[in-house]
Amino acid sequence: MSRSSPRPYEFKDPSFRRSLSLLQAFRHEQDDPEACYSLLARDAVDQVEAYDGPVAGRTVVDVGGGSGYFTEEFRRRGARAFLFEPDPGELGEKPPDSTVIADGYLLPLQDASADVTFSSNVLEHVADPQTFLSELVRVTRPGGLIYVSFTNWLSPWGGHEWAPWHYLGAERARARYRRRTGKAAKHTLGENLFAVHIGPTLRQVRARDDVTVVSARSRYWPFLAETVVRAPGIREVATWNLLLILRRCPP
Repeated sequence: MSRSSPRPYEFKDPSFRRSLSLLQAFRHEQDDPEACYSLLARDAVDQVEAYDGPVAGRTVVDVGGGSGYFTEEFRRRGARAFLFEPDPGELGEKPPDSTVIADGYLLPLQDASADVTFSSNVLEHVADPQTFLSELVRVTRPGGLIYVSFTNWLSPWGGHEWAPWHYLGAERARARYRRRTGKAAKHTLGENLFAVHIGPTLRQVRARDDVTVVSARSRYWPFLAETVVRAPGIREVATWNLLLILRRCPP
């Protein structure tokens, strides 16, 4: 079953209209995941193409892409895209063909095998973000693009399904979620959700000698998307979701 469909919009990025449309989609993530993630996938691939040109004919590695919406959108635009997902429970009923169950810390790929390495909202779910990033870099060819976004802990969405109550403490937020919904929260801090912050992440990435930072920006912020990331303190809340566009350096 293909989730692909023609793009019904051409949003300027950043813009209030685009941010509002994404926010409205996120609000219906649980009751209409098809619409939510299809829109997010189109938007993300638009961003990749804005930085790196058309993806047609390129090899794209989607790491931690869940049900495969991003992989299928890359394929719809002509890319040779492959999904690597560590959790079979995230794949849904019919994942994309050639999906591989694989840990992002140790991808079953040769060095420099991808033109684009893509990871959407995965970094906050791994205990060792630097090792994860190193593996993304390893499988990207010199000159290739690495797209990494994550929801930082102090973002209003940092607690995921129990946000924004994570500002009052993770356990309190999880307990409130259980009382309100009658079920346990999917995420547990320190197990499958980690407090990743923008400042330390930027310093670590900029200190690497195997990538250059093309852009560090808010993925969803409706204006001055790069400027807000330059403001220490403020960026930890206002960025919402950090997007890193990296370029693999020659050996």
